[in-house]
Amino acid sequence: MATPLPTDLTAGTYVIDAAHSTASFQVRHAGIAKVRGTIAITSGAITVGDDLEASSVTAVLDPASVSTGDANRDNHLKSADFWDAATKPEWSFASTTVKVAGNEILVVGDLTINGVTRQVELPTEFTGTATDPFGNARAGFESELEISRADYGLTWNAALETGGFLVGDKVKIALDVSTIKQA
Repeated sequence: MATPLPTDLTAGTYVIDAAHSTASFQVRHAGIAKVRGTIAITSGAITVGDDLEASSVTAVLDPASVSTGDANRDNHLKSADFWDAATKPEWSFASTTVKVAGNEILVVGDLTINGVTRQVELPTEFTGTATDPFGNARAGFESELEISRADYGLTWNAALETGGFLVGDKVKIALDVSTIKQA
């Protein structure tokens, strides 16, 4: 069944505005604190169909752009212990289907991190449209999901004397995406 587009969203291709979009993450450290960081979304597009189910999403992220507020930690995350950003310089997402259940848009697709691809579901919220001061038609979207580091081969860790491990397995990811409609 086709789900009509929200009133102020029109069909077309919307390119991700990397300067105004964010991919952030958080993971437990030593089981007691959360480490937060960001990774740049470098490119991508949302193609809005005549109905929501006919839409698609692509995105590319740069793991070498990681920023957690600590240069030593950032360099460790970029290393072969974690993301091996020098030899695997790109993460990607490509949708396979878009589903609508009530007010929720569920974008299903393939997320590739560290050379490993897994299917994920992104519960997505359309946050609205605006025309910026330069005349660009913009549309915004948000999504949050949780992944397992182990599912992507990210298994580096250190045992703690008190039990458990230094880095948690579950990673929460939040996406805030601003797009510009192409003419």
